[in-house]
Formats: sequence, structure tokens, C-alpha cells
Amino acid sequence: MCPGSVFFTSTVPSVMAWMTYISHWFDEDDWYEGQQRAKMSQVRQVGLLAAGCQPWNKDVCAASGDRFAYCATLAIYIYQLDHRYNEFKLRAIMSEHKKTITAISWSPHNPDMFASASADSLVIIWNVTEQKVVAKLDDTKGIPASLSWCWNAGDAVAFVSHRGPLYIWTISGPDSGVTVHREAHSFLSDISLFRWHPKKKGKVVFGHTDGSLSIFQPGSKNQKHVLRPESLEGTDEEDPITALEWDPLSTDYLLVANLHNGIRLVDSESLSCITTFNFPSAAASVQCLAWVSSAPGMFITGDSQVGVLRVWNVSHATPIENFKLKKTGFHGLHVLSSPPKKKSCSLQHSTKNHYTSSTSEAIPPPTLTQNQAYSLPPGHAVCCFMDGGVGLYDMGARKWDFLRDLGHVETIFDCKFKPDNPDLLATASFDGTIKVWDINTLTAVYTSPGNEGVIYSISWAPGDLNCIAGATSKNGGFIWDVQKGKMITRFSEHGKNGIFCIAWSHKDSKRIATCSSDGFCIIRTIDGKVLHKYKHPAAVFGCDWSQNNKDMIATGCEDKNVRVFYLATSSDQPLKVFAGHTAKVFHVRWSPLREGILCSGSDDGTVRIWDYTQDACINVLSGHTAPVRGLMWNPEIPYLLVSGSWDHTIRVWDTRDGTCLDTVCDHGADVYGLTCHPSRPFTMASCSRDSTVRLWSLTPLINPLQINILADRCWDEIIGNTDRAVESGAPPLLCGKVSRDIKQDVEKNPGNARVKKLRWFSECFSPPGGSKNLWDLVAVIKGQDDSLLPQNYCKGIMHMKHLIRFRMSRAQELTTVKMSKFGGGIGAPSKEERLKEAAEIHLRLGQIQRYCELMVELGEWDKALSVAPGVSMKYWRKLMQRRADQLIQEENDDVIPYCIAVGDVKKLVSFFTSRGQLQEALLVAQAACEGNIQISPLSATGGSLNSGGSSTDDYNELLHKVSKELAEWYFQDGHAVLAACCHLAVENIELAMTNLIRGNELELAISVGTVLGESAAQATHYALELLARKCMTVTTWDLAVDLLMMIPDNKLQLAKLCAFYPGCTEEINDLHEKCNLPDVEECMRLAETIQADGDIFETIKYYLLSTEPEKALPIGIQYVKEQLCGSDWTLDSICPYLDLLSYIRTERLVLHKCTEFRNELLILCGYTGALLAIRRQYNSIVPALYEYTSQLLKRREVSVPLKIEQLSDELDAWRACTQLNKSTSELPCTPPSESQRMVYSILVSRIQEEPLKGMVGPDCVTGSNLPSHSDVHISCLTGLRIQGPVFFLEDGKSAISLNDALMWAKVNPFSPLGTGVRLNPF
Repeated sequence: MCPGSVFFTSTVPSVMAWMTYISHWFDEDDWYEGQQRAKMSQVRQVGLLAAGCQPWNKDVCAASGDRFAYCATLAIYIYQLDHRYNEFKLRAIMSEHKKTITAISWSPHNPDMFASASADSLVIIWNVTEQKVVAKLDDTKGIPASLSWCWNAGDAVAFVSHRGPLYIWTISGPDSGVTVHREAHSFLSDISLFRWHPKKKGKVVFGHTDGSLSIFQPGSKNQKHVLRPESLEGTDEEDPITALEWDPLSTDYLLVANLHNGIRLVDSESLSCITTFNFPSAAASVQCLAWVSSAPGMFITGDSQVGVLRVWNVSHATPIENFKLKKTGFHGLHVLSSPPKKKSCSLQHSTKNHYTSSTSEAIPPPTLTQNQAYSLPPGHAVCCFMDGGVGLYDMGARKWDFLRDLGHVETIFDCKFKPDNPDLLATASFDGTIKVWDINTLTAVYTSPGNEGVIYSISWAPGDLNCIAGATSKNGGFIWDVQKGKMITRFSEHGKNGIFCIAWSHKDSKRIATCSSDGFCIIRTIDGKVLHKYKHPAAVFGCDWSQNNKDMIATGCEDKNVRVFYLATSSDQPLKVFAGHTAKVFHVRWSPLREGILCSGSDDGTVRIWDYTQDACINVLSGHTAPVRGLMWNPEIPYLLVSGSWDHTIRVWDTRDGTCLDTVCDHGADVYGLTCHPSRPFTMASCSRDSTVRLWSLTPLINPLQINILADRCWDEIIGNTDRAVESGAPPLLCGKVSRDIKQDVEKNPGNARVKKLRWFSECFSPPGGSKNLWDLVAVIKGQDDSLLPQNYCKGIMHMKHLIRFRMSRAQELTTVKMSKFGGGIGAPSKEERLKEAAEIHLRLGQIQRYCELMVELGEWDKALSVAPGVSMKYWRKLMQRRADQLIQEENDDVIPYCIAVGDVKKLVSFFTSRGQLQEALLVAQAACEGNIQISPLSATGGSLNSGGSSTDDYNELLHKVSKELAEWYFQDGHAVLAACCHLAVENIELAMTNLIRGNELELAISVGTVLGESAAQATHYALELLARKCMTVTTWDLAVDLLMMIPDNKLQLAKLCAFYPGCTEEINDLHEKCNLPDVEECMRLAETIQADGDIFETIKYYLLSTEPEKALPIGIQYVKEQLCGSDWTLDSICPYLDLLSYIRTERLVLHKCTEFRNELLILCGYTGALLAIRRQYNSIVPALYEYTSQLLKRREVSVPLKIEQLSDELDAWRACTQLNKSTSELPCTPPSESQRMVYSILVSRIQEEPLKGMVGPDCVTGSNLPSHSDVHISCLTGLRIQGPVFFLEDGKSAISLNDALMWAKVNPFSPLGTGVRLNPF
């Protein structure tokens, strides 16, 4: 029988799927439209607050290998260990379920297969690596309450509703379909959960709400409703089974937890209870438990009331250890079966083999190493808490490896930035709490007491009052004092009716407005006095105070109308009623910049713009396909409006003509709240039913404003009045308070005006996440007095000269040494006693060294070290170093004082680095540089330091190395600005600049480079070139010229710009004149003259600038082909020619008569692009560039000195030889053959070194690490799902990641589709 329909999704497109396009040319007139279609999303995601783990259902966390998963209400979060940095990172958010997820399960046979079930009777099978749905089962005949992969079948999933029966869905193969378990049905009590036996085929146990178990086993008698706790026998009382796990080492033993009767170990064969476990407190109850597979007989439990993790052994009725991890109780537990493998710590000096002979140095045997002598298992527990917190706890080391605390677990209805401290963001949720987040660290800093029912709306008090007003579904309104953490006022005028919106007046801090389902909008003072009650004919959903008139308020009502009330009169009638929506109106928002303009969002899917002064609707914004909820005007650009909808999208509108400028599809459910950062007006936060908060940058929408500032244009092109800005077609102008304040400050103190302008506008345009920190470091490098540094400077990345000084007051940060604790029962006591006795005798005989060695063998290091100086200081130091080596092997934090005492800085830095504790490594290296750590003669001569070099130089080198590693950690995590801060902290300006460029923070790089001056010049000029390429579009050619004019040696760049300009002859000549170049006719004459003289490069240049640019193609291509036929060509000898040729105007390149030259140019640029990508280590696109070139060679009629076999050999040689450098991967790699080594060495000799060394390494833009939620795109380069920002190619369909697009465009200017269109992703 089959309870539902099954369907399978299509497979991922094959690698290089884009090659299907390569033979389809655009028509000659089509190239322009193609260039317009090639685009990336204008709104960039720059931050994500992940949801917490839901506390309602049982099986909501799972683990497999180095990954673990948990589910919020509607989405599954997958975290994976990054082995290089030893930390868990969010790898995927999988959202396909439309109703609450009820259970998840990881396949025990295939770590990529994962199952989930939800309350709409749906089961989904996922491929975790590809983040895609493999199969779906609709209509499971009841809501699956518990779900599990069958241990005895590779591709079968079992699920059960509360009443049963147990269904088994075989996903593929000849027996695919759904069957019912023959015996597991007709239960007398509801099912809480079930578990298959991992070893005994087909054995399964069910836990029931009445406290009993049902056990089924093929070939044995079924046991239904057995093993109820004794105290319940003969009663009707219920005591639900809350947790159930088979003993991994037994076929019959089972751990069972009942809500009230605690934990039992039972025998499923004899149906007897073996052990009942006793809790220290009668009040303790357990909802979750897990076996620790690495420690036989050991299991852990989590208390439901408080977050106490207890460690048990089946041989003890009481817990061995108790850890209080959190105030809130546990909801779920899972132990990672294979604990994360830590990176081995490579010590930088040779270590002697200590097992040489019986009389030499003693080494404690492995059985006595600290973690094992201690009673704690070396396991990692995935912990889920009742407040939504999720963490990974290292039980052996007693520390969190990862903790995601206080996430919301339900719909987030509202979010608001704090007006006077915009680094704080408040969120309100269906889960009854308000949480306040620090958006720089994305961590919760405050949470309200909870139990408020649903919180629909919040509003910060104006100024520095530190209070939030909240509106609830049943408990009225309240004011919460954030600092004190308590409710200080409640409003009950609406009775038990839900309050949908609350708004604190920011012009008059004594007034608060609320609107409710009772049809009233009530204005009251904060001490509870009601000032006005405005009656509406139906429920009122939204209200908003005018920002220009403190006595005006607008409301949105269920009767489809918008009303405006005036508080200065005693009338309770509205001044204006605006009709036009065809369904209920939800939120209303007054424009902060245009007096009398307001907008409303409705269930009819539209946003309407109303003009109060004209009594009219002046625009209708159509595009959403579901009710509109979130609404937000931009506080700087008067026509920019953002809306969020139940269609899961955010749309950005130009309200002048109703154009939708961008649509963002990254939330997985309804978008409710939108809010703008008060001091960074182009940073926005959004919240959703998907339980996440996201941060967005709107800066790309307002180009070319930022570039006007960089090009030092006049104020009129940057700041304007509202009337000018809202004229149809006018370029964006800043009209808000933030920009006016900047202008005022610059004009007030004109000294250094350019630097101030660059810094303050750069901070205004940048999202939070390091730009302020970066500018503080620039100021330090430029010699600013330390007294001018801001108060929170010490919380960020500090300049090295400040690091130790600021950390002195927080010295406890490095004091992480814990007391050693040894358990008994390990090793034979008689031998121990004999050794102790022998040691005492040696001591009395004065043989101190022998005593020490015996103490070491016993593991009593402290006794050995306390008397070791009696032998000699040299021996003591040696013993200290041996202790340090041993602790490092054990990954033990206790190593720190040993290394510090003997001055072994390198060993300690290496230890911290290997564990991913890069900040600590940096601090130690800097302390050594400042001479705070004394180097012992032993460690100096023992090979720890390079002999001959001064220790200061050595430590400076170490400091730079650690800074570089910390920067790399930030960079690959999508934080290019913080990576640049790490380099600036040690004044490595080139690497700071190149990190910004590789993160595509071009405007910021140019601003910082301009201020830093000569030391950053080379990188600044490169950034200017790339930004000029960005401006080579319809409206901003003049800006591209201005940017290139900022480069001293700019003649060639200006020539390329003019060559590519697609205007009429008159416009082209005007541009030539601006760039000091001859007109097009003169360029033609010059090209002919120079050609006769034989200067090929100049000939190409002037032909490109002439009336017949296509004449440059045969000359340049022939030259490059001749070079390739020789044996001694290098990239640098041919790339300048190809780069110049690539600037031929697109409309000329796509002419039919240029077909052959175009094909050859694309092939040559593809091939040199592959070599440049190898030079820059753009490893992700090297195969794609080779494949692209091969496909063009295969499909086009060309005559070039390249063969497909040659390209294939080069790619294989590159793969084989570069694998050698990656010996960290677990899989053994085949060494390259002799012929591959030869091919690769020739490649390397041709590629040569990158001139700007910091540019080596992949690009990684902000947001690259953020998994998309519902907006899924497959890369046409790799066939894999794109993580982070997406770039669409000129056909409007093919997508690649923005990182790949940036790297491709830097090494090959032409699109991967082979159309001849230039790529412009900058």
C-alpha cells in the first residue's frame, strides 16, 4: 500500500553545462541587450543571524562524521568542520518544508543522504553536499512524529505518526514504494518515538506516552506495551518516554528515559530492568540522552529544567560528572560518532625520541595521559536547548567548540535598530521573546523574560532611554527596560485583543501609539494616560508617526483604507481617508525626506504611494505575488523604498516611476520586518517566518555616488535637495541627515578635507563588519594621536603597538590553565605503589634526577618539576619542555604556562595556530616582540630559533606570519575588511590593500589607498583600473576617465577606455580630447605610419582608436600566434597584446566579417586566462578555462598553434603537481609522472611570478560564506549549487558565483558563453 505520491527531482547539470550555449551566437544587434542582461544582484547579503533549534519535536538534531544538523521551524541548518581552522561553519540552509519540521535523520550508510518530515504530511530525502531534494513523499497518512533510516537497508526510511502504524518507504530500486510494517500497528497508547537497532537486522523499539515500550524483532514474539516503570503498573497515569537509545555494544540492552521516572537500562530479551539510575536531585528530569561511542558503557544526559550535562557509566547508578552549561534546560543531545580530528601541531624544532633506553628520560605510558586518566570521554556532544541555543561541547576539554546561543525558534515579526546605538538590533518573535543583537559580532546580548505570547511589533524609545515598547497577541502592550532586564509598564486598554503595531513617537518621547484587532488606534503617554482613541470600522494593523509633524499619525485598516489623524485637535475623525487598495492594508510608512508622502502595503500584493498634500495616490508598485508586510523608506535617497512580502521576496523600488530595481529571493519564508541602520543608511536588516535575520547592503543601488566622491566631484553631484533628487531620471543624490552632517563637519574644519570626506562617506556606505576598525588603523599608521582613538577601538583588531597595552588590563584572557585532576582506577595500583616507594628511596639517596623521572612515569609532573632545579636549571627547563610537548600531544590548554616559563614562543604560537586560536597566537607573538617573554638559553640553542638571527627580527617574522594566518581566516570566511585590518595592524600595507581588492571592496581600497599614499600606490592604481572597468557602461564613461586620471602613468589605460567606447564619431572624438588623444581620423593615419615602422603594439593601439578598429585584429593575433610557435615565450610577452585587443568595441567584434579573428581572439584569451589563473592560484576556475578553450577549439573553424591534447596534458599536469602541495587531505594522492613534471615545469617557466604578490589567491566577496536559503542557482561552470552572491551571464539564465566571475574577468575579459561580450562583474 502507498500512503502518498512520490516524485524525484532532476539531477544536477553536468560540469560545463554552459558549453551548450557556445555554438549559439547572438545576432549582431543582440550584443547590447546581452550586456544589459549580464548582472549581479544589486542588494548584497552581508550578514545572517541563523535560527535556533526548535524545542517542540523530539528528533530535531542529528550528526554524521564531521557534520551536524538541527532544524528550526521551517529549515534545516547543516554545520561542517573546517579542518584547516578547526571550527564549525554553517554550510547549508535547506528549506523546502512549508509547515513545521517534525523530525530529521541522517543516513547511517551514506553521509550525504538526509531525511526530514513535516507537519504537512511530507517526507523529503536530501543530498546534503549538493543541498538539493532527491525525492519527496506527499501525504504520509498522518503527521510523521518520528523518522529514521532503516539500519538494515541502504535506501529505506521509516516514519510513524503518533498512533502508528510504522511505514517503510524504499526510495529506489525494484522494491521502491511505501509498505506498512507487518506488526507495528494498533497500539493502545500514542508513540513518542522509535529506534531501529543498529546491528540486529529489523529489530525496532517504540516508546509510548503511557511509559511503556513495544519491541518487534523478526523471528521473535512481538512485545507490545511492556516494561512500564514499576510505579505506574496498574494505574492510568501517563509518563511519556522522552528518550530511547540501543546500547551500541549489545544486541539487547536499551537505555530508556521517562519524563518523571528517570532513566533505566533494560534488557529487551528478558524484559527486565538491569539498572535504574539515580539523579542527585529529585527535581531533575531528562528529555534526551546519547551513548558515547568512543567510551564503552558511557552515556550522557541533559536535564530538562537547567542546562546540566551529566556523564554516566552503566556500572554506576549515579553520574560520574555534572557540568552546568546553561541556565535553560536541554532539549536534544547527539554525540558525534567520529570526534573532529584536530590539525596536528607541527613543532618547529626537532623532537628527540624519548623511548631510547630504560635508564634514559622517562615518559608516562599512554594509559596515563591526562584525558584518559581522567574519567571524561573524549567526545563531542551536539547540545540543543529549550531557548533555541545550539552548541558543540568538547567533554574532554570541558569547553564549547561552537555555540550558537539564543536564536529565535519561530517567526520573527519585527526588527528595529537602536536609534542612539545602531550596533544594537532588536527582534520580536512568535516565540514570545525580544532579543537584542550586536550586529558586529552577530551575537545576542540581551533577551527579554519571555512568556509574552506572540510579540508582533516593537519600538525603541527615542534617545538613550534604553527601553523597548512591545505589542503582543493577548497580553496587551509593555515597556521593557533592556539594561535592567525587566518589564516596567504594561498597557491593557485593548483588553485581550491582539495589538498588531506599537510606535513610540520620536518627536515626543512621552507618547506611544498602539493599534489593535478591536478597531482602535490608541495614543497614550508612557505613564498610561490615554490621550486619543481613534475608532476604525475594522481591525487596525499598522500605524506610523509622521517624521515631519509630531502631531500627525497614519493608520492601515482591514477595511482597505489608509487614514491620517491630527492629534492637535480634539476631533476623533481622520483628516484624510485614502481609498484604493482592494484588500486589507497592513503597514503604513511616512517618508522621512518628503513631507506629506506616505506608503502603504496591502494584502492585494501592491504598495501604494500617497501624497497627503494632493489628496491622491501618486503611484502603485506592482510585482509582489502575495500580501505585503515589511516597508522601509531609505533615509538618504528620497525615492528609494523597500518592501517585504509573503511571497518570500524583498523588492527595492524607484517610486518616481514605479520601477522595481531589484528582487531578493534569499529568505525561505514570509518577510515581515525591514529596518535601516541609523548611521549607515545603506545597511538594512530584514526578518522573516524562516526565523532568520539578514543584513543587506544597498550601496550598489546608488552607483555612481560613491565613485563621484572618489573622483572628488563637487558637492552638487553628491548631495542635493529632495526636489532635485526626485526629478525623473535624475542620478541618485544624498538628501538625509547622515550626509548633511558629513558635509557640515568637512566644511567646518576644511583642513584635510579630502581625507575626512573619504573616511566618513566610506563608513556611511559600508556595512558594519570592520570598516570603522580599518579607518582607525589607517589613522594610527598616519600618526594620529592615541588619545583620539575611539573608546571601542580596543574591542576590534588593534595596531600591534597597542595590543599588549590594551590587553594588560584583561590579562586573564591568557590564564586558561585549569587544575589537573586525575581519576583513580587506571593502571595496576601495586605497580604504582612500588614506583612511589622506589622514588622515595632515590630522593633520600640524593638521586634527584631519578626521583624526577619516576614521578614523570607516574604522571606526577608537579612533584617532578618542583624539585628538578635541585639537579640543574638546564634539567628543569628540559623537563618543562618535555611536559609541554606531552600536553601539546594531548591538545591540553595547560601547556601555556610551561611554554611561557621556558620562553618557547614558537612552540606556543604553533600550538595555538594548530587549534585555530589565531588571536591568542598573535598576542603571544607580540608579547615576545616587546620583550615580555624571556627566552631561555636552552630554547635559543635548542633549535627553536634560527641561529645567527636576532631574536627581535625572528619574533617580528613570527608576528607577521601569525597576522597573515589570522587575516587568511577572516578572508576565506567572507570578511575581507577584517582581513585587511589584520595586515594593517602590522603595517603590511600591500597585503591589506590586495585583500580589499580580492574581496571586491574596490571603493574602500581606493579610499584607504589614497589616504595612505605612496606605500599603497601600486595596489591603489590596480583598484582604480578595475573600478574604471566597472564604469565602462552606458552612463558613467566620464567617471571612468576621472578614475584613470588619478593614475600617474595612465596613457595606455585611457587608450583602452576610448577604444571600447561605443558612441558616435563625434562623441568618441570628444572623449579622445578629454583623454589627450588624437581624433579618430588622425589615429587612422598614425596607425598606418607606425605599422610601416614595425611597432606592432602601437599599431594595434591606434587602429583600435580609429574608424576601423577591426584592422587591429589580424595584426595582433598574427603576432601572438608567432610568439606561441616559438619556445621561449612567456605570459608577459603576449598578455599585453591580447589585453589591448580585448578592448575592441563589442559591436565591431561581433560583425560577421570578424568571425574567424573573433574566434581566435577568444581562444587565445581563454588559454592565457587559464595560465594567469594558475599564476594567481584561482584554482576553482582553472579547469573551466581549459575546458572553455578546448570547446572553442573543437567547435570553431580556427588556425591557432594550440591542440586540444596539449590543453588536456597541461590541465592534468597542473592537477597532479599542485596536489602535492595539498598533503593535508586525507586521501593519498598519486604522485605526478615524469612527463607531467616536465609539462608543469615548462608551464611555470612561462607563467612567471605575479607582479602584485598579494593578488595571489582566490577572490572572496562579503557574503560568500552565507548559504542561500530559497534562492538556488547552479553554476554553469561547475554544475554545483552557488553559495554566496550570484552573477548572471549575458543570456540572462546562466549563472556563476560572483567570486568566479571576478576571477574570470581578471584573467580573461570575455564571457564564458563564448559570445565575445566582455564580462563586467566589478
